[in-house]
Amino acid sequence: MDIDAKRALITRYLDAYNRFDVSAMMATVHDEVVFQNISDGAVTAQADGAEALRQMAEQATAMFTTRRQSMKDFAVDGEQAVIRVDFEGVLACDLPNGMRAGQRIAVQGRSEFTFRDDRLVRIVDIS
Repeated sequence: MDIDAKRALITRYLDAYNRFDVSAMMATVHDEVVFQNISDGAVTAQADGAEALRQMAEQATAMFTTRRQSMKDFAVDGEQAVIRVDFEGVLACDLPNGMRAGQRIAVQGRSEFTFRDDRLVRIVDIS
């Protein structure tokens, strides 16, 4: 994949995420996708394989009334791309950590994407 195709695939993934469109998200990932969310240096969520990611993504749609990931920077090194991300969302439910429904979350971080067979095979969100 060339750089433009990689950027376009990430943009499709983020657009689907922002629209809560799990099927469109899944159309961008490889069957062997690995997803990790890392917060403060600890893995807080992981999915191994497309079906596990689909289940996680479907559960996550119930957590927010609105959500948006915005790509700020884009850099490619071989089969990996790294973007800086601004995330904003409004919680739809209370969370075990004390956050409440209706609360707005704003986080900056980065996401790392690895490609295989014109799909995303590894996604790591770091905040």
